[in-house]
Amino acid sequence: MPFIHGTAVIDAGAKIGAGSSIWHYVHVCERALVGEDVVLGQNVFVANDVVIGDGCRVQNNVSLYSGVILETGVFVGPSAVFTNVKRPRARFPRKDQFAKTLIREGATIGANATIVCGRVVGLCAFIGAGAVVTKDVPDFAMVRGTPAQICGYVCRCGEPLSFDAARGKCNSCDRCYCLDANKVTEVET
Repeated sequence: MPFIHGTAVIDAGAKIGAGSSIWHYVHVCERALVGEDVVLGQNVFVANDVVIGDGCRVQNNVSLYSGVILETGVFVGPSAVFTNVKRPRARFPRKDQFAKTLIREGATIGANATIVCGRVVGLCAFIGAGAVVTKDVPDFAMVRGTPAQICGYVCRCGEPLSFDAARGKCNSCDRCYCLDANKVTEVET
């Protein structure tokens, strides 16, 4: 059974998985799907048709608008921003143009980062605090800056990787990786 703080607003029809914690002033809309063991911090908004996978952590003051999909184990830092329309105008509503944004399994979105709609943030990628993501981010890439640029690669556990002759090994958990043409894949030891 989920924990839902008394100040949270959960619309009829919203699905919230077992073991999830929904904190102060959260609003989850009727067609949202929140997985198991998810934590939604204070003042999080979850719009219709948002999917949040099992084990995600969404920190304070994050709005997840229609079209955002978080796969399992995603971390979203405080005040991160997701957009859902490429050219918004107050006088020209474009609700039929909401773009999908996919955050793949195990990815981290740093505090105050902005993810422009229609992007894919790859498996276990790491978005630095304050970065502005305007292009897809490859699996295991670490990006920072405005616009976000690749500045390195990270292990599944989040530790930075270094490569020697296209092979890398995590100094923390001993997982191994291969780097080929800016594409990182996890490999057997």
